[in-house]
Amino acid sequence: MPDTSKLLGFLNQFIVVEDKKVSLKDYETDYDHKGFTKTEGEELLKLGIQKLSELQEQLHINDQYSVLIIFQAMDAAGKDSIVKHVMSGVNPQGVNVHSFKEPTPIELDHDFMWRHYLVLPGKGEIGIFNRSHYENVLVTRVHPEYIMKERIPGIEKVEDITDEFWQKRFKQINRYEKAWAEDGMLILKFFLHVSKKEQKKRFLERIEDPKKNWKFAYSDMRERALWKEYRKAYEEMLSNTSKSHAPWFVVPADDKWFTRLAVAGIIYQCMEKLNLSYPKLTDAKKADLEKAKKELTEDIKDEQDHYQ
Repeated sequence: MPDTSKLLGFLNQFIVVEDKKVSLKDYETDYDHKGFTKTEGEELLKLGIQKLSELQEQLHINDQYSVLIIFQAMDAAGKDSIVKHVMSGVNPQGVNVHSFKEPTPIELDHDFMWRHYLVLPGKGEIGIFNRSHYENVLVTRVHPEYIMKERIPGIEKVEDITDEFWQKRFKQINRYEKAWAEDGMLILKFFLHVSKKEQKKRFLERIEDPKKNWKFAYSDMRERALWKEYRKAYEEMLSNTSKSHAPWFVVPADDKWFTRLAVAGIIYQCMEKLNLSYPKLTDAKKADLEKAKKELTEDIKDEQDHYQ
């Protein structure tokens, strides 16, 4: 049986401290996973998935908290596989996964947070955003011309989109997330930190493997060419929006098995802090259970007598 305590060491290693100026060169993409082998890590992940399943059930029964898990990353960092593997043991009825593409005309008629607000998890639920409202300070920052589609008063041309605009948008996001947290939402945000070298390897796999061809589009190459611009946008995002009520975690993503383990461990540790539990039975409930047990036992005896 794997040591459960090893699931608890990732939070402090990868959390972005509030108000810290982030430079991604200070964060590893290929983590030196001391303390366990890949095989041990995979066994530990199974345990973590089991623990998350128990916590999800308690979350549902408690019906006081909700959980929002956000994944952001460069292309091919493993967002989809994280969702598939880490959440494989939870009840799908209590989990909603949303991936956000280019905004529709109706969505552009509202503020940039509107479409995300509509699908937030309710009490007792887990919501997963595979890409999220943070695209509005990432993709739009690298491609500021996209902002023009939002038709914001005072923004008549790209040159009007200054650093002050982005600082204002960071503050808007922080205010939203603080309100969600105060209403009982646990917010966990993961940046899957993949290297450019590993991305290249995964792109080639998608091109060379017919079963993975569908995952690749040439537009991915155009975005890859803007690696430095995206890196800067991510650093600004992490520096300005990692808060105690909604922290960011920069998780190494070059080894998929380790990324899955670290994410599962962090979710497990943070959900544990909610102090969830199964409801305590009242005396009346205990009496009902005993009464039902007695009646069912007598039913079994009646059935046995019937067949003798």
